[in-house]
Amino acid sequence: MIRITELRLPIDHLPEAVEAAILKRLKLAPQDLIRTEVFKRSYDARKNVALAFIYTVDLSVKDEERVLKAFADDIHIRPSPDTSYHFVAQAPEAKPVNFLRPVVIGFGPCGIFAALLLAQMGFKPIVLERGKKVRERTQDTWGLWRKNVLNPESNVQFGEGGAGTFSDGKLYSQIKDPKFYGRKVIHEFIKAGAPEEIHYVAKPHIGTFRLVGVVEKMRQEIIELGGDIRFSQKVIGFDIQNEQIKGVKIEGHEDLVANHVVLALGHSARDTFEALHHAGVFMEAKPFSVGFRIEHPQSVIDRARLGPHAGNALIGAADYKLVHHAKNGRTVYSFCMCPGGTVVAATSEPNRVVTNGMSQYSRNERNANAGIVVGITPEDYPGGPLAGIEFQRVIESKAFELGGSTYEAPGQLVGDFLEGKASTQLGSVTPSYKPGVHLTDLADSLPAYAIEAIREAIPAFEKQIKGFSMKDAVLTGVETRTSSPLRITRGPNFQSLNIKGLYPAGEGAGYAGGILSAGVDGIKVAEAVALDYLSQ
Repeated sequence: MIRITELRLPIDHLPEAVEAAILKRLKLAPQDLIRTEVFKRSYDARKNVALAFIYTVDLSVKDEERVLKAFADDIHIRPSPDTSYHFVAQAPEAKPVNFLRPVVIGFGPCGIFAALLLAQMGFKPIVLERGKKVRERTQDTWGLWRKNVLNPESNVQFGEGGAGTFSDGKLYSQIKDPKFYGRKVIHEFIKAGAPEEIHYVAKPHIGTFRLVGVVEKMRQEIIELGGDIRFSQKVIGFDIQNEQIKGVKIEGHEDLVANHVVLALGHSARDTFEALHHAGVFMEAKPFSVGFRIEHPQSVIDRARLGPHAGNALIGAADYKLVHHAKNGRTVYSFCMCPGGTVVAATSEPNRVVTNGMSQYSRNERNANAGIVVGITPEDYPGGPLAGIEFQRVIESKAFELGGSTYEAPGQLVGDFLEGKASTQLGSVTPSYKPGVHLTDLADSLPAYAIEAIREAIPAFEKQIKGFSMKDAVLTGVETRTSSPLRITRGPNFQSLNIKGLYPAGEGAGYAGGILSAGVDGIKVAEAVALDYLSQ
């Protein structure tokens, strides 16, 4: 096949215009074109440029060799790379008598894809998920949002689908992906009911409500392929003998014997991290970030980012990505930006407040929100690999107190935050966080160096996005679960450095950051598990 890049068309073009543009570019007759497939579509919405879609298209033509030779000097016309997925192994039908099914702990994006790939390769994994099925979990999550009642085992962090279920459902990442595993992730999502367009749009997303149905269908496929998914199964310990995993201990259930265990825990499984540390599994502290959620009217962001194209339904709600290097040496950046979304309560522990962002597929809510976070390092929280957890807990507990100790979140208008005074009344921006926002002074909610850096960054961001520092914009605290505060370090075989058969994976282990990268890591780990089985 041939790939054409940088194919530019007016944003309101007719469907047949893509094929017409290809024929013109390659100087072909219609009968010479066999098949086309859009690989990627982005848009150019620069203020002084005609609004346009930019396509990358893969196509089959008659006499492909001749066409490629004719355009050998054109960097935008090249052979298409093979982006299809190829299984690395298949479980033998006659398994050894000592065969033990692989165990996957956690059923978020990483665990789902680890289990799915193992099932597709015939290894019939057993999945242990501490939370509930996604629809039951949704009801528990609403219990916090609507009634101020937290279920520590079923919430935004724990349950089928993981933390990514209650997010924007973003499916793009900056990871290096030479084997196109990301395409496999996208393909499986579409097969399970996600919109077809996520296959080619530049910044694909699914949205929370659609993710619920997608996750359920993926679960069903794993079961149909022989996998076993067990909910409300909290792993509380590990049987390790002679530096080899032998099994896991499950609260309220019999121990499970296993010699291949995938740790797809997510970044908030703090008690499981502690159990692993107690069992002697090697781990180390790593950098993460803390900060606030900021909300603006989506219309303000659209005008600043899209200019005269703001409000165009073919483009949708605008997003942004911002970075500022503060004078005190700290880096402040936007995190998990949710166009047309809401700020959500994301704690998993009693008497703590944590925020996150979420959007539906339509992205049509009134406000835009994003984390504005400050990078920190293990030097900020010395004390070993678990010290970052305690650092997070202290901040989250303080936020609970500042919010009135009711699971409301502490909030402050941007203008008041920059002036260093408590807020007492909302302006034109109504915060979306449920159960609610308690206005206060956020200066005590984060370390002084973080407050200083954010106060410097917001006016700097104003220079890039007009209206960013508007006085009525709202800051809601606190954002602490940007990534795992530790890394369960693994070697080139994807196994723990000191425990054979233990496979740290995904965000919780420090090897992913978002749905797509977590799914890709789940695929890589599943391949490693399968190859290790076959090598025995």
